[in-house]
Amino acid sequence: MRLRNTIHSKKTIRLKTLLSKKSAFAALFVGSMLSLTGTPHVVDAAAIRNPHDSYRNLNLYNVAKSTWNFYVSATQTPTGLPADRIDITSTGQKLSTSTNDTNIGMYLVSIAAAKNLGIIHEREAARRLAKVLSELQSLQKYKGFFYDWYSTTNGKPSQKFVSTVDVAWLDTGLIIDSKTFPQFKRPLTRMLKQMNFSLLYDTSLNQLYGGYTVGQGPTGYTFGNINTETRIADYIAIGKRNLPSKLWFGVYRTLPKSWTWQQQTPVGYYATYDGVKVFEGHYSWDGIKYVPSWGGSMFESLMPTLFLNEKGLAPRALGLNDKRMVQLQIKYAQSKNYPVWGISPAALPNDGYGVFGIPQLGSANPPYQENGTITPYASFLALQFAPRQALRNIYKLKTNYHMLGKYGFYDSVNVHTSTVTHSYLALDEGMILASLDNYLNRDALIRTFNRSSIGRRPQHLLSEEKFSITSNH
Repeated sequence: MRLRNTIHSKKTIRLKTLLSKKSAFAALFVGSMLSLTGTPHVVDAAAIRNPHDSYRNLNLYNVAKSTWNFYVSATQTPTGLPADRIDITSTGQKLSTSTNDTNIGMYLVSIAAAKNLGIIHEREAARRLAKVLSELQSLQKYKGFFYDWYSTTNGKPSQKFVSTVDVAWLDTGLIIDSKTFPQFKRPLTRMLKQMNFSLLYDTSLNQLYGGYTVGQGPTGYTFGNINTETRIADYIAIGKRNLPSKLWFGVYRTLPKSWTWQQQTPVGYYATYDGVKVFEGHYSWDGIKYVPSWGGSMFESLMPTLFLNEKGLAPRALGLNDKRMVQLQIKYAQSKNYPVWGISPAALPNDGYGVFGIPQLGSANPPYQENGTITPYASFLALQFAPRQALRNIYKLKTNYHMLGKYGFYDSVNVHTSTVTHSYLALDEGMILASLDNYLNRDALIRTFNRSSIGRRPQHLLSEEKFSITSNH
């Protein structure tokens, strides 16, 4: 993942952007693969929830199929690992030559989603899973952990760095596929067990380090905000029994009031969970209370909701806050007279990348900025919390800006110039396909994740908490 946020140093808070046998293994799966029926696991599009909705020619099932085709092309690499990015050019398309753990994890999730939706045969899903597992076994690792970035050409790591949040997203893909494809449970579970998050735990702060550099040790910062994508790492570390449940409450809801440099001085009260005193703080904007993220982007707040049942289990805490963040994204766009909404990190033209957020929704100072760049995946993430508004926004992106291409929605558009970035990012495509599987297939990935013991064990942590935003309408 290109973005790292909400990082707490022991002396300061700062933002960092971190960029950066096979045949024998595959043979283990031949019997399982051959035993699968050749009949595709097809879900009748008419039986899937709202395949067309009411938006004329907006067919979400077809969008899902186009989005899956990104992975078909992105994995046409020597290693079979998904390229981080595909840029559409005047002469064809250009695949990047690197990938990272999050991309791989979202590819694993997308294999399950494509199978769930009947886009691919179960045999095809098994073939792809066997291939990626074979490659994963061959990659260099550190104490069972995968490094952050690898070459898609030869599988070599770009640096000996373990990224905490990225290995958590890879873990997520392993969890999803271990429940979706039981014939692969043993190797998937083995990989999960090899990555023990105790290596990445700062016992003094009760937070996870941002990562670990081989030969140097852990980073000088930790992940310190609950309302960011990094909470998936906390949740999985607890679910795997690598770390105690108190980790969940060691992460700040808002930053401490004494940190006066943040965007607002939070208000709230203290509560105690698992023996940990927690400041249940919040910010307010135009009368609406919310727990901020680090940078104010949709990705930070909502990516974990593709798998964690926050809406169902935390209606007084994260689930409510997730809904508020969507509400405020829409409100901000209206205040700027933007015709569409959805601000989050996204690809830019000429192989560019922008880290965008809404200043009022984040804690960071200096804040993330935005320049009118809107990314479609933000709307797909919002389907769970504001489906009508999200569908309307997706339809506008398609019709007003012609953003639907061969691999689904292009990654961004600037509403000031109407310039579309004709690129696709593996992470963003994965979020779109996962969102569609959940929306069209009745929370399929959320249900799958929570059928695992890793997904079930920390559920009480979601349900027992009450944020200080609950008094808001």
